[in-house]
Amino acid sequence: MNHLRDLFLLRGGAEESGAARGADYVAILMLALLFLILALGALFVWLTARQARARQSWGGLEGRFPNRTQWLEGDGFRTEAFESPCRWIAVRTADPRAVQKALRLANPTICTWAEGMAEARERRIFITPPVGEWVLAVGPGLPDPGDDVDECFHLLTDLSRKLGLVQYFSHNRALGHHAWARLDAGEVLRAYAWAGHVVWNQGPPSPAELGLGMHCLEYLESHPSDWSDAPDPSLQNIERLPMLAQRWSVDPASLDERHFNTGRGIVGEIN
Repeated sequence: MNHLRDLFLLRGGAEESGAARGADYVAILMLALLFLILALGALFVWLTARQARARQSWGGLEGRFPNRTQWLEGDGFRTEAFESPCRWIAVRTADPRAVQKALRLANPTICTWAEGMAEARERRIFITPPVGEWVLAVGPGLPDPGDDVDECFHLLTDLSRKLGLVQYFSHNRALGHHAWARLDAGEVLRAYAWAGHVVWNQGPPSPAELGLGMHCLEYLESHPSDWSDAPDPSLQNIERLPMLAQRWSVDPASLDERHFNTGRGIVGEIN
């Protein structure tokens, strides 16, 4: 009898020990689940705070584009819309806001590529998200050296003093007018502009210009009057301008969907 009693007591102790271990496992699982929930909650709070800081860093511009929905509900942005801008500036920076402030754009609004390109007309300028180490400012509202070379010079030198390396490109295929410039720390490294005559020729031709065979004249020098035996050098320069932009910084026509689907830029009015 004593033997049977000891056997029952041993079995009961084992069952109680197993139950205790099972309870410990359940407690451990509950604690792990609690820690997981707390970690997910902390991650959500961090992401929310990060988004709020991002909105604040943009100066509260988010939500000021009243027609944004109609752009997003359309057919999307087609790359050909950005193939041939007539005038643009490339600034070596990763901060579109710095370009917006340096250009003193009024009524700045955060926008997508599609919105920015659609709004870049007359006096409105689209400042792109960073493309590599460059930010582009695009729009016909940028000064044309053929209209006022001094205005173009002063805008570029002021922008370069504030932001460093700045490049400018412009062309008008109908008239054959074209221009390019490269400045750093407010100093003109190279500039050339043709508007029926040379309006700006400063600094030695760059290796990229020489390698592409860009045709640059001196002040008061004229193109030959007879084009029968040679192609028009103005049209040649316009054709090669995107390649010059590519060698110096960015050719807008070479951008693809990878760039258009990432980041947001700013659209505003130039003063």
